[in-house]
Amino acid sequence: MKAAVLMKSGYEEGETLTIVDLLRRAGFECDTFYFDEPFVEGMHHMLIKADQPFHENTIKEYDLLILPGGRPGGANLANDPRVIELVRSFDAQNKYLGALCSGTMVLQQAGVLKERKVTGYTGYGKKLTDGQFTGALVEVDQNLITSQGPASPYPFAFRIMELFGVDPAPFRHALMYDLAKGR
Repeated sequence: MKAAVLMKSGYEEGETLTIVDLLRRAGFECDTFYFDEPFVEGMHHMLIKADQPFHENTIKEYDLLILPGGRPGGANLANDPRVIELVRSFDAQNKYLGALCSGTMVLQQAGVLKERKVTGYTGYGKKLTDGQFTGALVEVDQNLITSQGPASPYPFAFRIMELFGVDPAPFRHALMYDLAKGR
């Protein structure tokens, strides 16, 4: 179970780091990838060191590609032709693609929604026009896993665990997620 998380300037720190943390706890090899410099500035001006430089051939070996949101992180991913090509490659191979918040715009830009169910940040039903916007907290349709935004990395990561055959219940309990009335 290998997950690649792309980090471009303006990524949403809470979404990105929470997903990496949860997937690593669940036994995934979960690596972050930078494009220019190892320290990537997030939406809230936190400089976080990513694990590896972006290289399409390395990432193609992963089982799951995750596209976090953020402003302008999601747009920065969507405007990079290398990212678009990588998303199309994952989709063509029926490999999992995960996107949160504005990261869902990368899926739109890549043309992989094709009337599949999708969710994203509030109001994104008007932007994700190729998909069937549901507004659900987390949506799964074939190999696409999408989620709403900064409050949804926990259910997003738990759903990924389930898709890869990992029971999220022990993590939900250990992290007190159910006690906090998470859904």
